[in-house]
Amino acid sequence: MHDPDRSPPPLGRRAFLGGAAGLIAAGAAGPALPQSRPWRIYRVTYRGRTEVEDGFDDYLAANGIAAEFIERDADRDPGKLPGFVEEIRELRPDLVVTWGTSVTLGIAGRHDDPAPETHVHDTPVVFALVSAPEESGLVADNDAPGRNVTGAVHIVPPETQLRAMHSYRPIERLGVLYTASEENSAAILEELRALRERMGYELVERQFRVDGDGRPTAEGIEELIAEIAGEGANWLYLLPDTFLGTQYDRVVPAALAHALPTFGAAELAIRKGGALVGLISRYYSVGQLAASKAARVLRDGEDPAGIPIETLKRFSLIINLPVAEKLDLYPPIEMLNYAEVLTG
Repeated sequence: MHDPDRSPPPLGRRAFLGGAAGLIAAGAAGPALPQSRPWRIYRVTYRGRTEVEDGFDDYLAANGIAAEFIERDADRDPGKLPGFVEEIRELRPDLVVTWGTSVTLGIAGRHDDPAPETHVHDTPVVFALVSAPEESGLVADNDAPGRNVTGAVHIVPPETQLRAMHSYRPIERLGVLYTASEENSAAILEELRALRERMGYELVERQFRVDGDGRPTAEGIEELIAEIAGEGANWLYLLPDTFLGTQYDRVVPAALAHALPTFGAAELAIRKGGALVGLISRYYSVGQLAASKAARVLRDGEDPAGIPIETLKRFSLIINLPVAEKLDLYPPIEMLNYAEVLTG
């Protein structure tokens, strides 16, 4: 059970809104390389265009960086990625931009790649929405990637998210539904396990079922949520799992049916998925941060190996009021002073 003596202190306004005066500074740090033609950028998304791409494109335009994009979408099918790798080698773009952990690993591979011929190692790669670059093996060190990859992390540190969750409602048993084969999810889950004793909660884990090819499937989602609720979970944490992100329309209603509040680690979990609350980095701003890395590669001629991988300095707490009303679980009144409240 929850031990109040080991509870993390609640987060206040400064913890969410503090940080740098601006999200991302425009302009170059050093002299720009001359641009005689638009830069050719090969962009790979996972499930179509999002606000990440809007933020990326707007940043380049605002900074006078002309680019032409070769747009490719995996459409939730990792099997398409090897074909994209071959096309990148044929087209030889100036930069590759990727969305999410699965896509980025499929294009760039691990830093200790045993089969480098199957991935892109000789073209700069800038990613957005990779939750745990080191833990997933993409790079050995976020501060000094040491290879052709850099980018922007979108996930608020798990401990900070848990403290926000606790501020809303004390965590006793934390439910998690995840894809076992996704490096991203495995890394976050390990952090949750490591925090259990210090933060005084128990963990209720379930994995998505898989089909005959080992791919996650939506089969039995409602049963899995029922099992999590049946074991006494009083929160369901929607971690940054790529497959989970495609199943919010089943996961969240199933949790709601069991009066189980949901906490989203990504913006879509609450804005489109219907989670109760989330502490997130806005997709648009993550896109801008990724574009600032791209500008350093293209305009300033920097090697991505020496460009640190970073997350935003500011986070947004979002509360879904209609869901709070359905659960009869309202936030502390002081939380409303700094949260964005969705009313419809």
